[in-house]
This record gives sequence, C-alpha cells and structure tokens, in this order.
Amino acid sequence: MKTGFIGLGSMAQAILEGFIKGGALEGRQVYASGGSYERLEKNCRRFGCNPCRTNEEVIGNSDIVIIALKAHMVEEVMKPLAKALKGKIVVSIAAGYTFDTYRDILGTEVHYICTIPNTPVSVGEGVTVCEDRHSLDGQEYDVFYRLFSSIGVVTPVETHLVGAAGTVAGCGPAFASMFLEALGDAGVKYGLPRRTAYELAAQMLCGTGKLYMEKRQHPGEMKDAVCSPGGTTIRGVAALERAGLRDAVISAVDEIEGGNV
Repeated sequence: MKTGFIGLGSMAQAILEGFIKGGALEGRQVYASGGSYERLEKNCRRFGCNPCRTNEEVIGNSDIVIIALKAHMVEEVMKPLAKALKGKIVVSIAAGYTFDTYRDILGTEVHYICTIPNTPVSVGEGVTVCEDRHSLDGQEYDVFYRLFSSIGVVTPVETHLVGAAGTVAGCGPAFASMFLEALGDAGVKYGLPRRTAYELAAQMLCGTGKLYMEKRQHPGEMKDAVCSPGGTTIRGVAALERAGLRDAVISAVDEIEGGNV
C-alpha cells in the first residue's frame, strides 16, 4: 500500500529505512512532506521515495498516512487536514498524543491509532508501542499490524501505560547504548581493540535479548545460568549491585515519568 509521511525527521527516517530494508515497502510507494523542501528532497533521494510540496499531496497519494511531526506542531498542522484524511489509515508517532487528544483534532470520522516506535526499527528489531484504544476497523488494524511488525515487535498497551511503555522501549536504547559503551571501554582497558570490544558487547546484547524473546525465561534465571558458584561472573554481578545498577536504571525511568506527570 502507498504510505505517506507528514514529517520526515529522524524517527520517520528510521521507520522508513526499516520498511525498505525489510521489504515491506519500496521507495516508489512512499510520499513525504517536511519543513525544508531542499532537505526533504535530499532525504527522499536516499530512500528513493517521492518528495511532496504539500501535506495534501502526501495524503492524496497515500493509503496509510504516518503523522511524524514534532508534538507542538501536530494540532496546528493536522486540524485543517482532517477532512482529507477520511478513508485513510492514520498512524501517529507523535509523542504525548493519545486517542482522546486526537479526537479533538481529527474528529470522529478519521480512523487512527497512536504509537511510540523506537530507533531499532531501522534494522527491523524495534518496538512499536501502540495504544490499545483506536478507531481502525479490523481490516485496517491488520494492515497496520503487518506493516509495523515488519520492523519489530508491535505491543498494544492501555492508555495509562503508554508513557511507561514508551519510556522503557523508546528511551531504553540510550541506556543500552551507554551500557554497551561502558562494557566496551572495560574491554579496551584490558587490551581489546575498541571495534572488537564494541562488537562483542553489541552482539552480547542482541543475543541476550533474543534469548529472552524466544525462551521467555525470567531475567534472574538467565543471570543465574551464567553465574557459577564462586565463579568470575558472580563477582562482577556483586560489583554491579554495590554500584547500584538496578537503582540507577529505575531512577532514570522515575526521572522521565516524573516529568511526564
């Protein structure tokens, strides 16, 4: 299906890259609009997609329309487009917007769903958190689900949990990248070439995540499986506990969620 992006910033480009890499879409099926037409053309050339001078042009050429605007722009840009969006599948990736807030902007006749994707969607290993309340019909939801499942896991949650889910999945890549860098630094400290240290740490994170997703084993059990009595790993685990790793991670989420209240 032809897919349109209203806004083609970093997150939209990550999604588009995932769609194209995964074979869900070809560039020629994609239409996009953005603030600077010169920059938009440059980004569209990268993906082989179609730059549009107006949002109306994007909507007119698309079956699915992805709202990828900065949050403060959504109401001003989208309210005049509500009539044109009738009959389209509308997917929002704008932070902080829910079914109820869009109802005031788009009205009752536009079919839409609100989501929060994370950056690993660009390599097909992302998470798209979506609000379980939406106005898509069954067929439309299937289209949305198939498309976004091509770039990772689609996880519906209740409205009051969207913020927490978005923080874990959306901010988590920053936290994981810090851990990857720190573990890589430790390897470099003991003589590993930096590229090798980062590759080892990165693949370890990928493999551990995949191990959980396939076996659904409790993370504590996965940790215990690596910790032999009196062994080296348990000493490292104890050091992380003394340093307050768990508390630091939970506090980071508290800091974000506290600011969202």
